[in-house]
Amino acid sequence: MTATPHDSADGLPAPPPGCPAHIPGPRSQEGPTRLYGPEVEHDAPALYEKLRAEHGGVAPVLVQGDVPAWLVLGYRENLDVSRNPTRFSRDSRLWREAREGRVAIDNPLLPITMWQPLCAFLDGEEAKRLRVAVTESLNRMDRRGIRRYVTRYADQLIDSFAARGHADLQADFAGVLPMLVMTKLLGMSDSYGPQLLDAARDMVQGTETAIASNAFIVTALRELVAAKKELPGDDFASWLIAHGSALGDEELVEHLRLVLIAAYTTTGNLIANTLHMVLTDQRFRGNLAGGHMTLPDALEQVLWDAPPFTAVYGRWATGDTELAGHRIKEGDMLVLGLAAGNADPAIRPDPSVPVHGNRSHLAFSGGPHECPGQDIGRAIADTGVDALLARLPDLRLTVDGGELRWRTSLLSRELVSLPVEFTPMDPAAVGQAHAAGHPDPASDDALLPVPVTQGAAPVQSGPVPWWQGLLRWIRGV
Repeated sequence: MTATPHDSADGLPAPPPGCPAHIPGPRSQEGPTRLYGPEVEHDAPALYEKLRAEHGGVAPVLVQGDVPAWLVLGYRENLDVSRNPTRFSRDSRLWREAREGRVAIDNPLLPITMWQPLCAFLDGEEAKRLRVAVTESLNRMDRRGIRRYVTRYADQLIDSFAARGHADLQADFAGVLPMLVMTKLLGMSDSYGPQLLDAARDMVQGTETAIASNAFIVTALRELVAAKKELPGDDFASWLIAHGSALGDEELVEHLRLVLIAAYTTTGNLIANTLHMVLTDQRFRGNLAGGHMTLPDALEQVLWDAPPFTAVYGRWATGDTELAGHRIKEGDMLVLGLAAGNADPAIRPDPSVPVHGNRSHLAFSGGPHECPGQDIGRAIADTGVDALLARLPDLRLTVDGGELRWRTSLLSRELVSLPVEFTPMDPAAVGQAHAAGHPDPASDDALLPVPVTQGAAPVQSGPVPWWQGLLRWIRGV
């Protein structure tokens, strides 16, 4: 029997008004589980399995601000939602809770759910027009050129700590490299690097200042659009502006923001999660070192076990419907549980069985809104990890793997730090082996976009490279 807002198949009280009705699995006496807070921070995978046992492939939850929503836990259910935009739309203007005033204006969900004129929040022909502009502009990037470019930045970052014999690979490498790459590929001035890195981290973590951080990013990108209209370069922003889809200024800004934040977040987490697996899983490292598994195959294993985005907010029901035996009401929000779907026992009954090389995971979602820049992210991640392992082959954790701390944000679960030690390199030799073959990327006009010349803060000058200043700024020294 299907439960309604006025009765309950198991005799328990019906959910309060505004809370999604559901058919219980069994059901928790405490009501919907919060998808944020200590329980998620402590062990999100365990929470997903608890919800799966109680509710099946879809579970009622509360998101930030105790707003009711549905968490999609099943692999097939995630594909069903992502592949059927006529039932589950990306248009957040359908969100009933927001339309009826039950989402506070300072809710940290708003920067990632508030409707904007971009392909990620549209369906149908208009979404296709915008997505074609993004994908065709991304496809103009030369993958081999990107790899050479990533190697150069990776080497410079490694040079900054190679002589010390220790480093925090989250703060010193994984959390920095993607932003260095993406700001350049977009065509931004180097001077934006530190502020954009800080703002991006703050926004995706859903802090109290997430809205202000989002505003800073938007302002910086508006300045970029204005500058590139005056002086186009060989970069993503210029290609997007010149595309035949004729995007308006706000459309340009929002798509640049989408690409920047998605690429930074997913690629940084992918690098960190891969390094974490290499350092904590001896079998994984042995297969990689022994040639039984290539680095691209290893990345796919990580994308199954520790996807960069654990969840995606969201989809909205276009009408009353049913999913995995649960009644979904028109305007309900659904959160795609990518990590939970990848661990679904229905498709992975034994999670210890390797799946490296298998790209059928949910890490980049699916359907018409599947991530269009996933191959660029893969190129940045595997090139960066390869450069690091090649130069520092004896990397080892300085703490027990169980002591590592994780931070759970709106979109992801990320390492707070990844402290390692290794044999220090001779300070006199650091950088010398790469100087001839890897000149400063800032001087390579064939690879790098033209820097912003208008609307941006002046590029810092002096004998210290800007990326070293960025690292010092991150570390607070």
